[in-house]
Amino acid sequence: MGRFHRHADETMHTHDQDHAHDQDRAHDDVTGRDVGNHSGYPETGTARVKVLEDILSENDRVADANQKAFAEAGVRVVNIMSSPGAGKTALLKRTLAALRTQTRIGILEGDIATSIDAEQLNGYGAAVSLVNTSAGFGGECHLDAVMVRSGLSRLPLPELDLLLIENVGNLVCPAEFRVGEHAKAMVYAVTEGEEKPLKYPVMFRAVDVVVINKVDLLPYLDFDLHKFLANLRAVNPQATTIRASARTGEGIAEWCSWLLGHTATRD
Repeated sequence: MGRFHRHADETMHTHDQDHAHDQDRAHDDVTGRDVGNHSGYPETGTARVKVLEDILSENDRVADANQKAFAEAGVRVVNIMSSPGAGKTALLKRTLAALRTQTRIGILEGDIATSIDAEQLNGYGAAVSLVNTSAGFGGECHLDAVMVRSGLSRLPLPELDLLLIENVGNLVCPAEFRVGEHAKAMVYAVTEGEEKPLKYPVMFRAVDVVVINKVDLLPYLDFDLHKFLANLRAVNPQATTIRASARTGEGIAEWCSWLLGHTATRD
């Protein structure tokens, strides 16, 4: 199946239907390079779009139900996304240690398999619910609203003030599915390169805040922070940025302040 995504105006499409391409001609991007023929699936395109519309419509229905449950419980929810290894779990450990006496936090941990990350978060005073997408959800590379709803049954929502969802590590799919969250956050490691906002714009465009993690490694890398920030602004000029190191603790206070301020219950 071809890739699909939703625009800010809630319209969506598959990339094989963006334009009426000539099937016998390869296509060039703005640099003039051959980027392949994107015309595929001529006979199944309409059916595929209908299937995707149905999938996202059902996801949005469940996301709305999740949000209603969050509102009734008085809990605010942040969906935290990143590529694998960017440091989401390490950041969450620091977050729980810093906020455990200030607010009641729950964690919904999403992974394709294993309980490794969930086990790391035990012992910090937070209720933790694990959702493995390989267990009945087809091994998906993201959490959707249905998966999140399944994990909520193992959390004491009325006893929480803040729910942090650690999504599956992936720079594409998690951004495409609403789960009922109030805000989206991204953890981005400086080891990933400056170009990622341009290569994965759907993810960077979707988030409210980008935590630039592992800044303690900057002296040892050829990473151009100013170039990364310029690329991010080109895709999402409204995103808040926080420079942090989950290893040293740098930026954790600012991140926690953002969490408490952005997710405070609104009348």
